[in-house]
Formats: sequence, C-alpha cells, structure tokens
Amino acid sequence: MSEKVNVVIPTIGESVSEGTIGRWFFKEGDIVVKDQPLLEVDSDKASLEVTASASGKLKILVPAGKTAAVGALVGVIEADGKTSTIASPSIPQPAAGPAPIEPKTSTPSTNVVAMDLKGFGPAKRKAIREGNFQPTQAPGVQLFVDESTREIKKPISTLRKRIAERLLESQQTTATLTTFNEIDMSKSMELRKKLKDSFEKTHGVKLGFMSFFSKAVVHALSAFPDVNARIDGDNIAYPQFVNLGVAVSTERGLVVPVVRDAQTLSYSELEKKIIDVAERARLGKLQIPEMQGGTFTITNGGVFGSLLSTPIINPPQSGILGMHKIENRPMAIEKNGAYSVEVRPMMYVALSYDHRIIDGATSVGFLVKVKEYMESVTESDIA
Repeated sequence: MSEKVNVVIPTIGESVSEGTIGRWFFKEGDIVVKDQPLLEVDSDKASLEVTASASGKLKILVPAGKTAAVGALVGVIEADGKTSTIASPSIPQPAAGPAPIEPKTSTPSTNVVAMDLKGFGPAKRKAIREGNFQPTQAPGVQLFVDESTREIKKPISTLRKRIAERLLESQQTTATLTTFNEIDMSKSMELRKKLKDSFEKTHGVKLGFMSFFSKAVVHALSAFPDVNARIDGDNIAYPQFVNLGVAVSTERGLVVPVVRDAQTLSYSELEKKIIDVAERARLGKLQIPEMQGGTFTITNGGVFGSLLSTPIINPPQSGILGMHKIENRPMAIEKNGAYSVEVRPMMYVALSYDHRIIDGATSVGFLVKVKEYMESVTESDIA
C-alpha cells in the first residue's frame, strides 16, 4: 500500500507568511526521487528550492504561479517504497532561448506561449516565431497574449515586486547623490596576469577583480567610516565591521548576498566566498539571513558592458560602489615633469551615497581612496 507524503510551502524566514510557486521541476504524474529538487518557491525576500522528502509519484495540487501560505499543502508524493532505487531523472534546464510561439490559440501554457498572430505584420510574425520580441521565460512561468494590445505579457514575480518596492523605497527615503572617478587598471591587471596561475594553484580559486575591489572598499571604509554607517532613528550607527553586499544578477532578478566581516578576509577567502554566494544566488539556494545585515554594497555593471551608471543605494545602507567596463583610452601621463600620451585600461567608478549623513568631501575622499588602492596595489597585498 502506498504512503502519501505531503509537499508543503516551507518556512521561508521571519515575517514571511506566504510564498509563490515559481516552478515545478517535474510534471504531474512524474516519478520523483528523494532529496531531488522538487519545486522552487519565491517570496518577497528570496527564492529557494524545496526537495522531495520521499520517492514516488508526484501529484501537483497548486500550479506554478500561484501563491500559498507557509505550511499550505501544494502537492502529494505517493510513495510505495519501491521507487527509491530508480535512477535519478534529469532535471529540466532553462532553454537556451525563449520557447517558440505557435499560431494556435490564446490559452496560456506553462512552458510554451500559444497565440493568434492576427494583427502582427509578416516581419514581426516571423520574428516572434523565431523567438524575438519575447520576454525572458523561465520554465514554469506562464506567458499570455493580450490580443487587444498585441502584447505578450508575463506575471510579475513576488521577488520582482519586492525588488520594485525596495528601489522605490531607496529613491523616496534617501537623499541620493552620485560622485564619479576613474581608475587606471594597469597595475591591477598586471598583477592579476602575473599571479593568476600560482594563485589558483595555491588556493584552488581564480584571482578576479572582485577581490581587488573588495579590499579597496575595506581600505577606503576604514578611512571614511561614515560611508559604512546608517541612520538609526535619531542616531548614526557605525558598524565596527564590513558586511559587504555583492549584487548578483539572476534570472529571477537582482539579489544581494552578504560577505560578512570582509575586513578580516584575504584575497583568496574573498574570492571563495563571493563565488560561493553568487553561484548559490543564481541557483536560488541562498537563505534569507545570507542577504541581511549588509553595511555597504558593490555592483559590477561592467560584466554586461556598462561604461557608466548611477547605482541605487540598498537601504538601510548609505553607500554603494558601481564598477564598470574596462576601456582602453588615451591618457596624459606625467613623467619627470613631462607629459606623454599613452593608451591605458581605464574604468569609471561611481559612488552613490546618502547625503543625509555623507558629505560631498567624504564621498569624493572615499572614491579617491579606492582609486589609490587599485593603482598602487602590490604583490604582497595579494599574497
């Protein structure tokens, strides 16, 4: 006789009372194996995977896209005690591109958008069928067609709604200004090239620029503690540590895991921790406490090709450093009182700061400290 094992919305975190099913990794009637990822649950603070607590046949009671309270029953596994030896089936992976649209009906589908292409011109019909003009679509996310406006739409996820709320909160509750500078990356790039092989051999991790900038930020914050501070009622709180937020782009939206006590970490320790939290963020495996308690944040738009931007503060923090694309540019270089023009790898950096507690001179001084560190870093700093 088979045993029915309930699948419920787990406790996600303090003050979180409900979650939205982002996707099921299996279909109704599939055989699942114990400890495999079963479904993904989104809240207003994080996304997390729920694993199967038993092996057996899956019955889905609440489909993807629906919201349920913590503890609510969303599925059942009919465990008969025989499926534990079944070979682990492969987990569906996100498609390389958006699913194709077939000109059939306007009924929503969990993985494929079906729609009537009436009203679209021939070129757009072809482009739509080839996957262009479609929003990014993760498995299990329903897209649908608004025929009156000839638009493809997708529901806003719980996490995306929370991101939107936080961005508005930041702009409405902080007096945000941004100051800019540029860094000659020659020194850092030369050291990275020289040390990367020995560094990876010694520490088992690649040497990247995130550790350089993390060290530069810790160095600058020690000289300008206001940038690491926050408003706490009628007081200004000065943490005696640096909990460094690292902005990570995922298919669900931007999340900011925190590397704690960054001021105590070496280059190799920073690289390992940043890689770890970034990878788990993209897989939706971060716990909510890992995204709380940050005192300052860094974000790297350069990986997407951004040359210059104004990052948004992550309250209650008071500052965020934006890194950008390294671009070769002609620079006037002074040597022994004479100038020459040389092509150097340059990066614009931006500090957005809360002017309520950080003055202009402080913000500029902080960014200059970051610049000075990056342009004078030595091999002994990295070892």
